[in-house]
Amino acid sequence: MVSEFGAYTPDTEAGSQERYAAWQAAIGLQSVDGLQTSPFLQETAIRHVEGVISIDEARQLIHSYYEDKGKRTTEGEDASEADMVAANIAKLLGEHAFSFCPAALWETHKRIFEGVFPFAGESRKINIRKKEWVLGGASVAYSPVELIQSSIQFDFERERAFNYATLDLDGAVRHIANFISGVWQIHPFAEGNTRTTAVFLITYLRFMGFDVDNSMFEKHSWYFRNALVRANYSNRKTGVARDFTYLEKFLRNLLMGERNELKNRYLRIHETPSA
Repeated sequence: MVSEFGAYTPDTEAGSQERYAAWQAAIGLQSVDGLQTSPFLQETAIRHVEGVISIDEARQLIHSYYEDKGKRTTEGEDASEADMVAANIAKLLGEHAFSFCPAALWETHKRIFEGVFPFAGESRKINIRKKEWVLGGASVAYSPVELIQSSIQFDFERERAFNYATLDLDGAVRHIANFISGVWQIHPFAEGNTRTTAVFLITYLRFMGFDVDNSMFEKHSWYFRNALVRANYSNRKTGVARDFTYLEKFLRNLLMGERNELKNRYLRIHETPSA
C-alpha cells in the first residue's frame, strides 16, 4: 500500500494567486512586440483567476471569440495575436512540469504560438537583422541559421554543467544574465523570441527554486527586451561595449526584490549606424 505522503498526484491548476501572477506576465509580455490585449481577454482572465472557468475554457473562449470574422476586424489582428498568445502563456506558466533541455525551448515556442504562427516550434530559415531604437537604428548580430542548433546545444550543456552552489545570489544573478542573454542572441525563431525567452526563463528560475516576481514582466517587459539588446551589442568603432548591468538590474528586481529604476531611455545609445 502506497502511503498518502508518497503517492503521485495530478498537476492540477494553480491557486488564484498563481493564476493571477501567470496572467500578469502573460499580458505584460505582449508589449515587447508592441501588442496590447483586448478588454475581452482581460475579462476572461479575471473569470479564470476567480475560478469561474478553467484555463482551457478561457483559451477556448478566446479562440472562439476570434473565429468570428466581425470581431477579428473590430479588434484587429494585433489584438487577436496578443490575446491568444497571452492565454497560451498563462496556461504554460500555470503548470509545474519542467525539463532543462534544448527541446524544451522549442516546445515553449510551439505552445506559446500554437494557433497564431504556422511556424510555431520551428527554427527560423533565414538570417535576420532588426533595427533597434535603443541602438539608434543598429542591429544585434544574431546567430546564422546554420549554427542555431549547435549554439543552443552548447549553451544548454554549459549551463547544465554549471555549479550554482559556488555562487552567492549576486553571482547567480550575473551568471543567469549571461546565460539567458546568450540564448536570446541566438534568436532561434522567426518571431516571438523575446516572449519565448522570458517564459522559459520564468520556468527555469522556478525550477531552480527562485521566487519570481511576475509583475516585473507585466510592467517592464520592453525594458527586459532592451536590456537583452544592450547585453548583446558592441561596436568598437563607436566605443560601445556589451553591457549586462541593465539586465542584471532587471533580474535583481525580479529575484531579490530590489527597486532599481528601470527606464528605457537610460539604455539608449545615440549612434548613427553606418549600415
